[in-house]
Amino acid sequence: MKQRIITAIIAAAVFLPIILYGKSPFIILMYLIASISLYEALKMRGFKIYSIPGLISLGILWVFLIPDLYIGVISNIGYSKIELSFFAVLIFLTFTVITKNRFTFDDVAFALLSVLYVGIGYYYFMEIRLEEGVQFVFYALFIIWATDSGAYFIGKAIGKKKLWPHISPNKTIEGFLGGVVCAIIVGVIMTFFSDLDMSIPKLIVVTAILSIFGQMGDLVESALKRHYKVKDSGHLLPGHGGMLDRFDSLLFVLPLLYFLL
Repeated sequence: MKQRIITAIIAAAVFLPIILYGKSPFIILMYLIASISLYEALKMRGFKIYSIPGLISLGILWVFLIPDLYIGVISNIGYSKIELSFFAVLIFLTFTVITKNRFTFDDVAFALLSVLYVGIGYYYFMEIRLEEGVQFVFYALFIIWATDSGAYFIGKAIGKKKLWPHISPNKTIEGFLGGVVCAIIVGVIMTFFSDLDMSIPKLIVVTAILSIFGQMGDLVESALKRHYKVKDSGHLLPGHGGMLDRFDSLLFVLPLLYFLL
C-alpha cells in the first residue's frame, strides 16, 4: 500500500500540472502514454513494439491520435486518417503472406483492435481537454476515483454477491452499486466548484452512465489479462502495474463523456 501511495503521488505531481497547462506538452504526454499502453497490449500476445507489426501498429496509433486542431498535418498531403489506416491494413495483410502465416490474420485483427482500444480513449482525452476544457477532464478523473474507492470500501464492508467471479473474483454487486452512488455524490459536489454546464438531473444520469462504463472498462482489462494469463499489463508504475492497469476505466469513460456533453 505504501508503494502504491508513493507512486500515485509522484504520478499526480507530473501528470496533473501538464493536464492543467494543456497545449503541446499535454499532447506529447498523451502520445507517450498511449504508445506505452499499446506496447503493453501487444506484449500480452507476444508482439514486440519494435517488430514490423509493432511499428505498423504504432504508426496507425500516432495517426489516429492526431487532434482535430492539427488535422491539417495530414490533410495537406491529400489524405485522411481513414485512408492512411486502410493503407496500413493492406501492409499488415501483405505481411501475413511474407511471413508465410507466421503472422496470421488473427494477429492482424488483434493488432488493429489494440490500436482502436487504446487510441479511442486517448484521442478523446485530448479532444475533451483541448475543446471542452480542463474541468471536464478532472470531472472524469474524480468520477473514476470515486467509483473505484466507493466500490472497494463498500464492497469490503457489505459486499456479498459476486459481480463477475470468472473475470474479477473480488468485485461484488454491492461494491458496483456503491461505486455508482459515490460517483454521483462527487459529481454533484463538483458543480459547486467548477462550471460543468449541466443541469443536476443530467449530471446525475451522465455520472451514473460514466461510472457504470468505467467499471466495465476495468472488467474488460481484467478479462484481457486473464485470457493471456498475466497479472498486470506492465510494471512501469510500482504497486499499480502498467499504464493500461491505471487508464482502463478512462479508455471507456472519456469517449462516452465526449458524446454525452
